[in-house]
Amino acid sequence: MSPHLQRAEALHCRTRRRSANASYALVMALTMMAHAAAADVRVFTDRHHAIEAPAGIYVVELDAPARIEAELAANLPADPAQAAAIVRQRLQDGGTSLQRRLADAYQGVTDAWSLGVTKVPAVVVDRRYVVYGETDVSRALARIEEYRGTQP
Repeated sequence: MSPHLQRAEALHCRTRRRSANASYALVMALTMMAHAAAADVRVFTDRHHAIEAPAGIYVVELDAPARIEAELAANLPADPAQAAAIVRQRLQDGGTSLQRRLADAYQGVTDAWSLGVTKVPAVVVDRRYVVYGETDVSRALARIEEYRGTQP
């Protein structure tokens, strides 16, 4: 076989291997995402730790209650009676939307506390597995899936 033909054949084999590796990686990623979609996945963070999460992942910003309270308390007068009246009016004007935001924000804090989350960001799967410090949720899910694969 000529050297040119040998190089062409070797290139063709490497290309097929790369294609197979890429296909395998895609299948693994899709499998992990399908598993994660079926699992209970929760991400706990704050505004100082931006995360990359696929659509449909439950993300809790633990500083959300403080931000909502700051919105309600913005530009209040020094007189406590006037300030209280303004906050009541803001709560009323916010209606059910504001009530829902507050309830969701505090429920997220409660969830983090009940799960024992100690740092952010935290990716929690099935209330059992956690990865701290990873801002890319897909990578955290892959790490959890890899660990689960090694456990009986």
